Amino acid sequence: MLKKSEFLNEKEQKLFHLIKKDPYISQQELANALNLSRPSIANLISGLVKKGYIRGKAYIVNETEPVVCIGGANVDRKFYGQDTIQLGTSNPVRSTQSAGGVARNISENLGRFGQEVSLITASGADTDWSFIESSSSLYMDLDQVVKVPHASTGSYTAVLDDAGDLVVALADMEVYESITPELIATHTNLLSYAKCIVADLNCPKETLQALCQFAKTHHKPIVLVSVSAPKMKRLPEDLHGVTWLITNRDETEEYFHDEITTNEAWKQAVNKWLTAGVSNVVITNGKDGAMIGNKDEGIYHVPSMETTNIADVTGAGDAFSSAVIYAWLENKSLIDIATAGIVNASKTLQSTFTVRQDLSPTQLQKDMEELK
Repeated sequence: MLKKSEFLNEKEQKLFHLIKKDPYISQQELANALNLSRPSIANLISGLVKKGYIRGKAYIVNETEPVVCIGGANVDRKFYGQDTIQLGTSNPVRSTQSAGGVARNISENLGRFGQEVSLITASGADTDWSFIESSSSLYMDLDQVVKVPHASTGSYTAVLDDAGDLVVALADMEVYESITPELIATHTNLLSYAKCIVADLNCPKETLQALCQFAKTHHKPIVLVSVSAPKMKRLPEDLHGVTWLITNRDETEEYFHDEITTNEAWKQAVNKWLTAGVSNVVITNGKDGAMIGNKDEGIYHVPSMETTNIADVTGAGDAFSSAVIYAWLENKSLIDIATAGIVNASKTLQSTFTVRQDLSPTQLQKDMEELK
C-alpha cells in the first residue's frame, strides 16, 4: 500500500517531512531549507492543508504580516495586425495572452520581492480565472478570491496595427463592482494583521472609503494606486490617513482640473495631494521621471533612466508601483524609493513579460547600483 506522502510532488514531500520533523519550524526556515521564497512556501503549505496532509496552519499564519492587495486581476489579450487594420472585415493577426490587472501585477512583483502577499479580488468561475490562478498562485495567496456566479473574469483586449499603435481596446471590468464593502468586511481578520493594504482604483468608491476608514481605525498603512484618469473620481472624499498615493500626471490633471506643464507645476501638484491629506505622494510623468514627496522630507524630482530595446509597455506602471511599495517597506529614502520604481519599470519595459522573470530583491539592488 502506498504511503500518503508518495502522492505529493517532490517539493511537497520535502516540505511535509520538514514540518513533521518540526511542527513549529518557521516559514523562513522552510524557505531557506528548500531554497524557495516565502510566498512559494505559503502556497505549498496551503496545498498541503487542502489535500489533508496538515490539519491547520495557524502557526504559519500568525507569524506573518502579509501585504494585502485589493483590486483588478484580469486576462490581458493583445492582437497584433500583420498589415494595416481594416474595420468591417477580417484581419490577419498574431495574438498573446497573459495574466494582468493592477492589483494582481503588483502582487506578483511583491511576491517575487519575497513579500508575503494575499490578493482580494472578484472573478468569474471560468477558464480565464483558471488561467490567472495558474499564473499567479506561486507568488500570492488566492484563498480570498470570490467567484461571482454568472460573471466573467475581468479582461482587457487590445488590437494594435502593424506599427504597434493601438487601434481599439476593450475592457470588461464589471466583475470588480462585486468588491463591495460587505465583501471587505468578511476579511477584517486578514486586514487586521496586514503589513499594509494596497488597493487600486478598480475598486468601487465606497469600498475604497471603507478600506481607508478601516486603515485609519486600525492604524494600518494603506496605499492607493490609480489606474486611469476616468477612475480618479473613485478616490475617497477624505484622503487623510492615506499613507501613499501612486499616480501619474494625466490622472492628477484630471483630479485637480489643472494642467501640469512645468516642473514647478508638477511639484505643486504633489503639494496639493499632501495638502489634501495624503502622507506620501509620487506622480510619474513618463520619460521625465517622477516627482515624490512628503511634508517631513520635502519634494524631489527623480529623472527617468534611458530605456532602449523596449519590448512591451504592459506592466511597467505596476512594476513602478510595486518597487515603490517594496522600497518603502524596506525603509529607504524618498529618492531611493522613486529610483527603485523607475529602475523596475525600465527593466520591465525591456521584458516581454508583464512581470519580469528575473525579478528579486538581489536583482533590483544590482540594477540600482548599475544606475548609480
